[in-house]
Amino acid sequence: MGGLAIFSGIIVRIMITIGVPDKPDSRKAHTATTPKSGGVGIVCAFLLGVLLLYHYGQVSRLAEPYFIGVIAASTLIALISLLDDMLDMSFAVKLGTQLIAALAVIFSGLWVHDVALPFIGWYQLGWAGIPLTVFFLLFVTNAMNFIDGLNGLASGVTLIACLFLAGIAGALGGFFIYTASLLLAGGVLGFLPFNFPRGRIFMGDVGSQFCGFMLALFGVAAARFEQVQMSFLLVPFLLSGVLYDVTFTLFRRLLSGENIARAHHGHLYQVVRRAGMDAKLVAIIHWLFAALGGLTAIAFISTPSVPRLWIGLIPLLVQIIWTFYVSARAQHAGIGRWSS
Repeated sequence: MGGLAIFSGIIVRIMITIGVPDKPDSRKAHTATTPKSGGVGIVCAFLLGVLLLYHYGQVSRLAEPYFIGVIAASTLIALISLLDDMLDMSFAVKLGTQLIAALAVIFSGLWVHDVALPFIGWYQLGWAGIPLTVFFLLFVTNAMNFIDGLNGLASGVTLIACLFLAGIAGALGGFFIYTASLLLAGGVLGFLPFNFPRGRIFMGDVGSQFCGFMLALFGVAAARFEQVQMSFLLVPFLLSGVLYDVTFTLFRRLLSGENIARAHHGHLYQVVRRAGMDAKLVAIIHWLFAALGGLTAIAFISTPSVPRLWIGLIPLLVQIIWTFYVSARAQHAGIGRWSS
């Protein structure tokens, strides 16, 4: 992981010089033109690690025969999102590309065939598992893209999620998730010092979409842990702050009659930032959400079925409290329309 972090850092440093400029506007937190596409370093480090692992890592390759699909899908996501950073493509084009990448994963055999439920045991999803898997891949990919609006937020959450996933997967014998999580963590670790606390470069779509897609893919793989009931919840626990923010914002805007396709800055993390909270503190709070999700996941897999259900509600309870706090702070700051 250390070697990949160094390699990622070298690529990021190059991208600071030649990267695509991101000009400030009313929706963005930065006030000076800053290069983006720093996620190229994350992508290059991850793909290098995966290719080396596929060629030399016999244990991981034999344990989980999904590397070809992962390489194809992740490369496609990275290339199109890099083009999006350069050309600002329409959301329809991005969504279509994400769908193709998701189908590449499906064709490799990595989709949720069944889930382990309490009191029921293993429940066969059949072909319904395919659209559910595709929806999960697309939702998490775009959620990470939407949340990447402050220095260090998305990259820090990704790093923490990967480290927890690697530890959990290692304990459960999930060699594919263990190794792939560490590879992604190495790439992010090389990028983070250039983005936090001071943003010398941004991830760009190439970083946020790539990280989101890979974390979603790890979540699909984790759903197949035979030792743990409801293991499909492990990645949602780790990304609880991200997924809650995006879901809450989507429903809030729908109920308010807003055009959800219109650009806005009404996510919870954006509202609390507009209400005066320091951007670095907002990012760190989301890191803590990810760490809480990791601790919840560990407690979840270590606890009998019935208490496990209550433990799983802890991240949701914390997010509800956070929502009330953001609302109170926004009201105190005189912010009436959140999505303006």
